Formats: sequence, C-alpha cells, structure tokens
Amino acid sequence: MTRVWKWNRPVTVREVLEDLQRERSIAYTTVMTVLDNLHQKGWVRREAEGRAYRYEAVSTRAAYAAALMNEAWSQSDNPAAALVAFFGMMSEEQRQALTDAVRIVQGPEAVKPEPAAPAAPAAETVGESVESSGETQETPGESPDRPGR
Repeated sequence: MTRVWKWNRPVTVREVLEDLQRERSIAYTTVMTVLDNLHQKGWVRREAEGRAYRYEAVSTRAAYAAALMNEAWSQSDNPAAALVAFFGMMSEEQRQALTDAVRIVQGPEAVKPEPAAPAAPAAETVGESVESSGETQETPGESPDRPGR
C-alpha cells in the first residue's frame, strides 16, 4: 500500500516491482499476489489495461490509519482508559497535532480562548455598555442591532 499511496495514481504490478527491487530482491508473482489480495480486501480498485491491471488506492493513508485506530479503540472494554494510555504514548509533537485536529473537527467557535488578563471592572463586562462623558461605548464585537455578536 505504501507504494500505491506514494504515487497517488493508478500503478501496475511492474511499476511496484521495479520500485521494490531497488531495495531488495522480490518476485513479480509476489507483488501481483499482494496487489490482488489488497483488491480482494477492498483496499485498492483495479482497472484492466491490456493484459495487466492498474491498481489505485480506495482511500488515503490518513483515512486508513484512522479506520485502524477506530477499530482498535472499539475493541477496548474501557475506551477511556485506552485513550489515556494512547495519549500517554504520544510525543509532544503528536499531542500538538491532536490538539490541532480537535480544533478542526470542533470548529473555531468551540475553541475556548486562553485566559485573559485580570478581569475588567464590573461595569465593563461583556454585553454591557459603559457610559463615559455622556457617550455610549459598545463592547467590542457588538452593535446596537446585533447584541452579543
């Protein structure tokens, strides 16, 4: 699958074979059998081209990894504990990627802002207008006809 994902286009057994042979000795029939097995499992689709087939990934590598994680997590008798153990294995970079992914899934509205500087005096709390020098000042982000926005 790595070779099919790497090229991100339909590939032949011969192309995969030649690429693999740069690293190790492998038989044409072995590559053909593996690609056929991947097709039977539904991981690749194939289209006839002359006497050969061109194989193409059905999903992205990321979607495949997500499906594996979901399947493993669903097999747990304690999903929360499994997640805690999994998060404990993550590097700082992986935890940051997870935080970014949660923000993307939840959308920008769901992300809570960082704690702000000390609270303003009670008269200047969000949603209230402050009168000074006879003028009404609006809280940032608000307009008289769209309160709270």
